[in-house]
Parts: sequence; C-alpha cells; structure tokens
Amino acid sequence: MWAMLVSLFAVPSIIYIAHLKNMLDTPNGRTVHQSLTPRLGGVAVFAGFMSALTIFAPLQNGVKELLAGCIILFFVGLKDDLVGMSVAKKFVGQLLATGIVMIMADVRITSFQGILGVGTLPIGISYAFTLGVIVGITNAINLIDGLDGLAGTIVLIICGTFGYYFYVYGGPGYGNYAFVAVCLIGGLLGFLRYNFHRAPIFMGDTGSLVCGFIVSVLAIQFIEMGLRVGQPFASSSPSVAVGILFVPLFDTLRVFSVRMLAGRSPFSPDKNHIHHRILAMGFQQISTVLLLGLLNLLVTLFVIRFAAIGNTLLIGALAGFSALLSIFLGVSQSRISRRQLLASKALVTETTN
Repeated sequence: MWAMLVSLFAVPSIIYIAHLKNMLDTPNGRTVHQSLTPRLGGVAVFAGFMSALTIFAPLQNGVKELLAGCIILFFVGLKDDLVGMSVAKKFVGQLLATGIVMIMADVRITSFQGILGVGTLPIGISYAFTLGVIVGITNAINLIDGLDGLAGTIVLIICGTFGYYFYVYGGPGYGNYAFVAVCLIGGLLGFLRYNFHRAPIFMGDTGSLVCGFIVSVLAIQFIEMGLRVGQPFASSSPSVAVGILFVPLFDTLRVFSVRMLAGRSPFSPDKNHIHHRILAMGFQQISTVLLLGLLNLLVTLFVIRFAAIGNTLLIGALAGFSALLSIFLGVSQSRISRRQLLASKALVTETTN
C-alpha cells in the first residue's frame, strides 16, 4: 500500500516537472505514441518500491545487495532517459549491478536440475550463466516496454506469481523476496494508474531496467528455492520459471533471431516485436496489452499445472508453442505486407488512370 501511494502521488509531479523542463520523448519511426511524452515514470516506481522495502522489509538474504544493484541501474536508466546513453555504457552498468548480487550475495544458478542431463554447475560456469540470465532478462523486460502499460502489466503478473510462492514456501531463506515482489507490485500499480493508453507518462529505461533486474533476481531465487527447499516445484522450477517469463523471453529471442537471419545486429531497433505484429493485425493498444498479459498468464498457469511432467517435456512444450506462435506471426506479417503492396499498386493504377 505504501509503495502504491508513493508512486501514485509522485507521478503527477513528475509529469509537471518533465513538461516544465521539456524532458520529453519525441515520437519517431519506431515508436507508437504520437505526442511529446515524458519517459520518467520509472522514477515514481523506484521511489515507491525503494521506500516501502527499506521501511517495512528485512534487508537480508541478498535483498540489501539487490537494492544496491537497483540504485546503479536506476541512475543508468535515468541518464539514458534524459540525455541518452550508448549500449556499451548501459551494459557496463548492468555488469556492475549483476556483480554485486552474484559476488556479494551469492545469488546465482547453481544447477540445471537435470536439463540436458546437467546437474550441479562448476562455479565458473555458474557465474557466467547467471550473468547471462540476469542481463538477458533485464533487457527482455526493457525491450517489451513498447506500448502503454505493457511492461508494467507483464511485470505485475510475473512478480505476483513469484511473490506468492516465496510467501507460501520461502521460509526464512527465501521469504524476504516476497517483500521485494509486493513492494514492486505496489509501485507499479500506482504508476499504471497513469500509464494505460493514452498515457501521459512512460516507464522509460529508469523503470524497465530496474524492473527487469528485480525480475531476474526473483527468477534465479525461485529456481534455487526449488533446488534447496524442494518446493513448490522441486527440480521442475527452471522450466516453470521460463514459463512465467514467457512473453518477454519469447519476444526477445524471436526479434534477435529475425534480425540476425536478416544479416543485421540483434540490437538494431525495428518494429518487429510481438506487440508491433499484433497492432498490425488491427488490434488497439489496450487490446494488445490485455492480450499479451492474458497470454503470459495462460502460459504461467500451464507450466504450474503440468510442472510434474518434468523439465524436458515442459521445455519441449514451451519450445513447440513458441515455434507455432512464431510461424503464426510470420504468416500474418506476410499477409499484411501482401495486402499493403496490392493496395499501393491499386492506388498507383488509379492515380495513373
């Protein structure tokens, strides 16, 4: 409640100051919005989250280090939102934040729990893989932030799921992360009051990097809880975590693959994200956000319901569904492009005549 109230009351002041100081995001060929809009909504989310967590939560079992990493990424995102920042510098900030939680709090994935026949990881591989997971998930949340309310809605679903299981099964070792999830949910709820279409403010990198970093740590601790506590999904916790993170992970892997197959850098921006493709089908922004939120929720419920079948079958099912969804999006994109081409040819013919 505290986090939500702080965020709720902070947003109007941030909007006012952003317009007063002309700290606004200009529309371009890649964006969906059409008017000058501030990108500092993450400041309100961070203020609500940080104040609530430091006041009400025990800062133990890695939570203190998590907050330190969040502070680093907050200022990285803030600079990027205000004056811009290179990808390399943002990556350095992510490395610093990741190093703090990995080295100082020992937050890392220690085992594949039978995936591909791999169990306990050598410590070097454990650190390297954890680094990739944290940076990957952080950027996946950052990349999904392309429509009003989309990133906030997806993170709400993810944090709500992780937070519930930490609260019920976490005990003294992992229960503190339920506070982390709840405080972030509160900050997001206050912000989302102003962020649905047509939003007067965006989350920006200030919010999406912090949210992505928190989600990545929650996912790692959820996987480790399954290994060490044996609850709630035991050795199936890695595949369940992938399912809970389905929409941002699917979107990131898909757009990176499409870009590389086209001979471009995976980091080159375009309008090929899943939300762009759904908008092209004729859906409105709010409908697209609700549809993707529902998709993530349904996949989450699926992996929870069928966790007992084990990692191999569950990962196989998620991979198969991802392939089908990619084919559907590709076919729909081809049809839309064909219709646009025919329409332009018809227009040219009519103009000529």
